[in-house]
Amino acid sequence: MLIGLLGVAAALAAGHLVAAFIDPNASPFLAVGNAAIDLTPAPLKEFAVTSFGTADKLVLLSGMAVFLLVVAAAAGLLSRRSPVPGTVLAVLLGGAAVAAVFSRSDLGQLAILAPAASLGAGVTVFRRLHAAALRVQEPGSPEGIERRKFLQGTVGVAVGAGIAGLAGQFIGTRVDVEGSRATVPRRLARYRDQTTVAGSDFAQDGTPTYLTRNENFYRIDTALSVPRLTAEDWSLRIHGMVDRELTLTFDDVMDMDLITRTVTLTCVSDPVGGPYISTAQFTGVLMRDLLAKVGVKAGADQVFSTSSDGYTAGSPLDVIMDPGRNAMLAVGMNGEALPPEHGFPARLVVPGLYGYVSATKWVTDIELTTFAAKTQYWVPRGYSEKAPIKTESRIDSPRGLGSVPAGKVVVAGIAWAQTKGIAKVEVQMDGGPWQEADLAVQPTKEAWRMWRRTFDLRPGSHTVVVRATDSSGYTQTVDVADAVPDGATGLHSVAFTTA
Repeated sequence: MLIGLLGVAAALAAGHLVAAFIDPNASPFLAVGNAAIDLTPAPLKEFAVTSFGTADKLVLLSGMAVFLLVVAAAAGLLSRRSPVPGTVLAVLLGGAAVAAVFSRSDLGQLAILAPAASLGAGVTVFRRLHAAALRVQEPGSPEGIERRKFLQGTVGVAVGAGIAGLAGQFIGTRVDVEGSRATVPRRLARYRDQTTVAGSDFAQDGTPTYLTRNENFYRIDTALSVPRLTAEDWSLRIHGMVDRELTLTFDDVMDMDLITRTVTLTCVSDPVGGPYISTAQFTGVLMRDLLAKVGVKAGADQVFSTSSDGYTAGSPLDVIMDPGRNAMLAVGMNGEALPPEHGFPARLVVPGLYGYVSATKWVTDIELTTFAAKTQYWVPRGYSEKAPIKTESRIDSPRGLGSVPAGKVVVAGIAWAQTKGIAKVEVQMDGGPWQEADLAVQPTKEAWRMWRRTFDLRPGSHTVVVRATDSSGYTQTVDVADAVPDGATGLHSVAFTTA
């Protein structure tokens, strides 16, 4: 069993080290994990997000680690007399890693060297340790000497694997992203958003603050390893159905007329009453200004964006070009450079569309095309091509199953209908009549709106329900729907007690 574990450790460490010189995502462990994400059916993906939230990637990697431990132990136990069973298992695992790397569109041909090194190291270490173990058991062999050689070999492999793995991690993360980010805030200082005003939240009554701190902004994406890009090395290619192709550097973008707007982003995976919604001030260049530079040809209807890690999204061209929206290529977030996990150096922000079709992080390629010609990442997995955000609301206080003092109880929360705006929020307590809530100031229709309502409650159990109406007159539906294919629906309710 020990031989199997050391073989796997050597394989992973060798692959990780070689990948550090090519592309960190070529590391066999990460490549297989990314392939698993790509192959996950939509219902299973929604289950993972609902069950584990932003820890879903950690759960996946932990599960893979346990699986490898089981396979390694099985390889050792099955190979007591012959190395063939363990070798076969090693080749199968190596083949899976090769296939995973080969399937990644963001990895070049050299990336195949990482799983190849992993396969070679794993098989070599396993077979040599296995041969050394057999020599210990041979009749007439100097048992003490052979045992000492075997132990020295196992210690050497363990130490070597540890050093190789740490070296790979150090080399793979040597890119000075924070140094690159540090130069951006001073360049953003002259861009201010005038839409955030006093009275835009009821944080004292339990709602979120109007702006979400960068470190608290929700993160849902497919990246197991956050891409480490610098502003100096980043570029964006705009091509496809255009009159003239254009490649932009980060400095090119910063020299343009930038704007700062407050925008609420929402994940399609957000369940009714869920946490995957946040608001920030994004700074960037309007997408319609960028596309005016390249000249969009007649017939194009999709802005197809690609991340540095190969993720793709497709946004409707008419939404991008809508002068009533502020779709942008963003380079700043709440006065800072974009955090690495939120897309540094640049990302897309398109108000009014769920993130999977509009918020590509680490964007490096934009193609003008049609929905008939190109299919974005999530559509084959069961999601809709176009995903306008639905009018929804959430109760933030009191907390579900919580207890508050009887008497005057303030119920508070958020409502959103990006680009339409919230006109009214109603609250129903214990099955009684719907009562209109007080609304906070709404600085922009591209962001959420806070609400609150005070009730005089006796001690006991209570249930409160909320619904929102947007400025078009539409009131959110009571019909319950899952997140697939285009966002969850239903009314959020909370049960709590007063004492």
